[in-house]
Amino acid sequence: MTHDLHKRWLLVTGIGIASFGPVFALGSVLATAEAARWSLDVLSWPVDGNMNYEAGTTRFLSALTGGFLFGWGVMVLLLRQWVFDAAPDAVRKAVLGGVSAWCVLDSCGSFASGNASNVLFNLLVLATLTGPLWFRAH
Repeated sequence: MTHDLHKRWLLVTGIGIASFGPVFALGSVLATAEAARWSLDVLSWPVDGNMNYEAGTTRFLSALTGGFLFGWGVMVLLLRQWVFDAAPDAVRKAVLGGVSAWCVLDSCGSFASGNASNVLFNLLVLATLTGPLWFRAH
């Protein structure tokens, strides 16, 4: 692993996380909630149409989720831009810690809520977002 590969991969990580933000933020308005509803339907496999955004509380939670995801993704991109060259191992470890913590808590909550299939999706997302970051650059 090289410094440049890690820096490029942080683009994948930041954009990957942030890209879910607008999808879920748009879920705050019923007229634009279909992408968020469909995403939840896929993540709660099998796709059966049981996820809905009719309740205002669901749309509010979707708005919060979208904001958190977008902000977290932008933070990764800013760490890449402004901190990584000065402290690459610290940024790498911080990003790994954050993505791993998300994966564990989200997977536990998914399992507890009867959506165990999302644990597999989470592991795939974890592998995609972290890729070579598990290995220290030489």
